[in-house]
Amino acid sequence: MAPHGLIATITIALGAAFLGGFLATKVRLPPIVGYLAAGIAVGPFTPGLSADPQIAPELAEIGVILLMFGVGIHFSLPDLWSVRWIAIPGALGQIVIATAVTAVVVPLWGWTYAQGVVFGLAISISSTVVLIRTLSEVGLLDSAHGRIAVGWVVVEDLAIVVVLVLLPPLAPLLGGSGIAGTENLFGALVVTLAKVALFGLLMVVVGTRLIPWLLAEVARTGHRELFTLCVLVVAIGVAVVAALAFEVSLALGAFLAGVAISESDLSHQAAAEALPLRDAFAVLFFVSVGMLFDPTFVVREPLLVAAVVALVVLRKWLVSSVVVLALGYPVRTALIVGAGLAQIGEFSFVLSNVDRSLGVLPSQAHDLIIAAALISITLNPLLFRTVDPLAERVRRLSLLRRYEERRAGALARIERGVEDTLRHHAVVCGLGQVGSLVMRALQRRNMECLVIEQDRRIVEDLRAAGTLALYGDAGNELVLERAHLDRAILLVIALPDPQTSRRVIEVARRANERIGIVARAHSKDAAEYLRKAGANEVVLGEEELAIEMTGYALHRLGVSPQEIALIARGLRSR
Repeated sequence: MAPHGLIATITIALGAAFLGGFLATKVRLPPIVGYLAAGIAVGPFTPGLSADPQIAPELAEIGVILLMFGVGIHFSLPDLWSVRWIAIPGALGQIVIATAVTAVVVPLWGWTYAQGVVFGLAISISSTVVLIRTLSEVGLLDSAHGRIAVGWVVVEDLAIVVVLVLLPPLAPLLGGSGIAGTENLFGALVVTLAKVALFGLLMVVVGTRLIPWLLAEVARTGHRELFTLCVLVVAIGVAVVAALAFEVSLALGAFLAGVAISESDLSHQAAAEALPLRDAFAVLFFVSVGMLFDPTFVVREPLLVAAVVALVVLRKWLVSSVVVLALGYPVRTALIVGAGLAQIGEFSFVLSNVDRSLGVLPSQAHDLIIAAALISITLNPLLFRTVDPLAERVRRLSLLRRYEERRAGALARIERGVEDTLRHHAVVCGLGQVGSLVMRALQRRNMECLVIEQDRRIVEDLRAAGTLALYGDAGNELVLERAHLDRAILLVIALPDPQTSRRVIEVARRANERIGIVARAHSKDAAEYLRKAGANEVVLGEEELAIEMTGYALHRLGVSPQEIALIARGLRSR
């Protein structure tokens, strides 16, 4: 008997997605590009084998639920709070500017301003998946730049959740079909917000207590499959109840279910159990989006596609970079954050799918979103390769140099009296967990430390505590000159970014050939990269962790300290 439409659709969609994702990774592109291309290949607009266009969107809805559920589980208020001064105003400012620019431009295409607002919102939200993957590949995920970019995109995700709630009642005003006519718009909006508030209150008061308790009870049974089933029931069940009882979007219900689970001690286990199914159904979501795209549209409307890609890539990069600069961060940080955000992805598709039932956007808008996503995601890794050379050129601009000097103020310089007497000191670049421990250890040995840090508040706190500190990018040669590396005896580079670390080493070696340089690295390739640049010692974090654990294990087995030391030396020399 031939397979049913459901079985055939899942087989075709997942098979095409696997092939597309595999080929995409082979050419060093994010798998999401392959998934979208697979959807196009099995869609109704291309010849050959095709999946059922009616069933695929239903499966994609589950993908959206699990995708938003995962965002909720991993939502960390402390992480967001640590970069709140830039992530919140930056993300919201970028969304407002992007939406306004798009609304002004689209009338040239024959669209209304209202359509421009919705379209601008859709192309203002960056892909979290693509951002994290790209930052990981270039070694910037754990850097200050990476934390800012991730915090920024989390705020964008939260903003799109609000948009998904408000769009249906506002659709009649925007020219679409909504839940009420324009004469009842205010009432409909109030009712919608009241339902959202009631649902949110129930999730905070009841959900954050009931769901963690339920997970804990199920975990005590010791049956892993029952725990997995419980996680899925919570994710999908809360989303469906939210939609049926409160007329809240499935996405918001799933997100709040994830946030409720994040309060549990079992949140990491819940995320791990849901991950395989989330990934599988998220892939079906991307495939279903690709199936809705007509590839001939790019041929028919090349100028329109190019204009939207420019709005996504160039406008987002420029606006985000300028916002980061305006908030007082260095040029390189601004360019990295801007490059990471210069693409669109999953939540743009979610908003586009919601609009298909509301009819605010013209039909070509959905094709434009998919085309812009494919092209911007493909271009994103290339943008990162231009960051360092572009940062060097931008730093030479006298206007920008004067702006940075004025913005940094006294924090960019050491007091003249202290500067003149500074000798035989240690310079510490980066005051994260690693840098702060090293600084405290050196200070206990009564060694003068000068810290270079690009977080203004950290520099202010250090100076208030009596520690010498400079505000700025350690990769900026002018900042390093003010640290007087020519008179220092030690340079500690506690930066997670190997490119910046190498630049610091090269400047230090030119200024002082005898200075001792120790740096950190996350891989052997990065360690070799920094040693060739002139570092005396490069510490591999994972390697040192393994050696310490090995030492403890051998000690428990009765191995002598001398033999343990020899084994550790041998491990380091490999």
